Amino acid sequence: MDAGSKGPDANGTIRSSLKAETRWSPKVTLSAKKKVGTSETKPTSFWLKNKSLQDGLCVPPLSRDKLNKLARKQRKDTAGDKWFNVPAPIMTPELKQELQLVKLRGVLDPKRHYKAEDSRGLPKYFQVGTVVGGPADFYSGRLTKREQKASLASELLADSSLSAYRKRKYLEIQDQKQAGGKGFFKKKQKKRKPSWAHI
Repeated sequence: MDAGSKGPDANGTIRSSLKAETRWSPKVTLSAKKKVGTSETKPTSFWLKNKSLQDGLCVPPLSRDKLNKLARKQRKDTAGDKWFNVPAPIMTPELKQELQLVKLRGVLDPKRHYKAEDSRGLPKYFQVGTVVGGPADFYSGRLTKREQKASLASELLADSSLSAYRKRKYLEIQDQKQAGGKGFFKKKQKKRKPSWAHI
């Protein structure tokens, strides 16, 4: 057998491929000398005021301000006790879309009118729930299983009456925006010509 392989030799002892054992020990002393009669201690060699780390062994203790800042970061973000600790959820694109639809609900239906919005941005603290129809509700008052969708946006897109209203309003806006353009004046000139002059 060669010197680098493992296995028993003629005497029955096992040879290892490692010839020297690796050992590590810290280069610091943890003893702090205390003066008799005083509470003052000499700083140990692993923590010095001017040096943050020595030999990569330990991290210096945080100051009180840093500890308070860390505690504030770790505390859950809620609306407070007066608002029953409503959490601030993580804002996903889907959730943002749902909130924007709720904010613009006054535009969706011409026959429903809502109070004016008091805030410009999206809310920070809110909760999302599911409406469950009770047994006392009449059949026409709740959605059928086919009408129930995963999100508010998909429910609104599936509504045919709402899509017809949306299309009508879009065409009205387009006509209003295109007034004064080249096509608008061509139509006007065509109307001014007598019927026998049209080719």
